[in-house]
Amino acid sequence: MPGHKLDQIDRKILAELQADGRMTNVELARRVGISAPPCLRRVRTLEETGFIRGYHAKVDTRALNFEVQVFAMVGLTSQAEADLSAFEARCRAWPLVRECHMLNGEVDFILKCVAPDLSTFQTFLTEQLTAADNVASVKTSLVIRGAKDEPGVPFDILEERMAQLA
Repeated sequence: MPGHKLDQIDRKILAELQADGRMTNVELARRVGISAPPCLRRVRTLEETGFIRGYHAKVDTRALNFEVQVFAMVGLTSQAEADLSAFEARCRAWPLVRECHMLNGEVDFILKCVAPDLSTFQTFLTEQLTAADNVASVKTSLVIRGAKDEPGVPFDILEERMAQLA
């Protein structure tokens, strides 16, 4: 990504694909105001440079009977880089952990976990998460309902900032 400068068309392509990653290249090109061949080249460049990391379907967890969503705040005994990396690797291996973010402050990591039921989450919590090497504390908060779940970045704010800098 360093060394690749995004222009307004690249940002429009990213914004459109972020909103709907399933649209055809022809439709994408129409929306951003260029022809299909250069649009496809730009998309491929955005993929190769890492601005586009993948394409995913946004599934409805509750429709799939994953009724429990929990945020777990994890404190570690050691914050040495090797220990942080080892914990991150372990999180990547746990299927119930859908997101893992290292934080600064009192909590070392926050995990977003999804489970079909409370019993499954409790088993994960007691047998895996709290039992993991280097885990000193875990505080959990059960999600009651979500009010917003927007992936990606707010491109409208980016465009406003770019206009101010021009």
